[in-house]
Amino acid sequence: MEHLRMSDTSTPFDVQAFIAQSMEGMQAATSAHCAAWHLDDAEQWSVDMDSGLIVFQLPGGIVASAPVQIVGTSNSEDGSFLWGWDHPSVPAELSEHAQLALAFGRAHGLAAYTTRKVACDDALAWEFAAVAMRLGEASGTYRAQASDTAHVWMTFGQVTLSSAPADAA
Repeated sequence: MEHLRMSDTSTPFDVQAFIAQSMEGMQAATSAHCAAWHLDDAEQWSVDMDSGLIVFQLPGGIVASAPVQIVGTSNSEDGSFLWGWDHPSVPAELSEHAQLALAFGRAHGLAAYTTRKVACDDALAWEFAAVAMRLGEASGTYRAQASDTAHVWMTFGQVTLSSAPADAA
């Protein structure tokens, strides 16, 4: 019953506070991943769309893998962000966190979350990734360079570490 009473309060939902808290949580998670398994030292990354995994090749032959979701892609050439919830290259099962961001945008009247392609800089794209991470209860985010002008913005789940096979080195 306590939960019901709390939801009956007249305090409006503070979207900007939610986004700021999401950014803080993402930054803390990124710091933890860098300290624990050296995310910041990843030499290569790849996403297997079929298995839904992101794989990081780390120094010393260590491989980190995790379930992945694609929030969207950004293009520095035209300053745009294309959401994963309606991206032609993103399978529906890999756009669940983007779908949660879409629902969040609809619930709070946020056009940047409900418009398929929006004007966007890296700061806003990080906000999108942070909100998707929080809504999807992911363990981290990653921005990967896909080309000279394009980045892929992702969330990832629990990370598994392993050693690369000796013949792969």
